[in-house]
Amino acid sequence: MGLGHYMAKEVMREIGNKSREFFEFILPPVDMVLQNDNLIVTIDMPGFDKKEINLRLHGNILSISAKREDEDDGTIIWRQRPRAIDKKIRLPIGVKEDEDPGASAKYKDGVLTLTIPIKSGKNITIE
Repeated sequence: MGLGHYMAKEVMREIGNKSREFFEFILPPVDMVLQNDNLIVTIDMPGFDKKEINLRLHGNILSISAKREDEDDGTIIWRQRPRAIDKKIRLPIGVKEDEDPGASAKYKDGVLTLTIPIKSGKNITIE
């Protein structure tokens, strides 16, 4: 390998590292929809296995963490997708805070979908 090839390889590796750091800061993209008495949260997390993803709901803060380990078989891989995600999201509406709030999650085709029951308001009777 010539010096030029080596330098190009190092530049590409550095660009890949900076790109991944940027995406780890920005990602994952999240959509939220209010549907009946639930907040539906959709999170794009391609490349992860569901056993690598951890979710925690505390009040109206959703914590998402995931870490993917690459197999070290000597193959050189340039990734732009993050290997790790550690993000906290403030939900835009109050959620049930019972002992068992009834939240559920499904992961399919790289998309994580959470269904989180929201607090119900109470009607006020006018006398």
